[in-house]
Amino acid sequence: MTPPPDVSNDTSFWDIIDQLVATSEIVIDRPKHSAHPRQPAIIYPLDYGYLAGTTAGDGQGIDVWRGSAAGHGVTGVVATVDAWKRDAEVKILLDCTADEIETIGAFLNIGAMGCIVIQR
Repeated sequence: MTPPPDVSNDTSFWDIIDQLVATSEIVIDRPKHSAHPRQPAIIYPLDYGYLAGTTAGDGQGIDVWRGSAAGHGVTGVVATVDAWKRDAEVKILLDCTADEIETIGAFLNIGAMGCIVIQR
């Protein structure tokens, strides 16, 4: 059986995400240090929002984490699985430093949720 192709360096994947971000309004509805709307003990470590006019697996806009490295563009994606909600999603990392990417990974790997980070 032939193994699947290695797409870890597939620039078309990143080009498509770059284009999606460039042509979408970024809406930050949960600013850094704000509380989750239904879980007030959960505090967002970075700006969190979505790309307006897009659709993710949950029917809402594609989620975006925005860091402090303005101008760096898409720095990765996070794939999450939530056993409690019984769903999986992909979230875009925008303008994130290496430390911020690590913070997001730790934030999303709690309780019944797990994630894997794919850095660009």
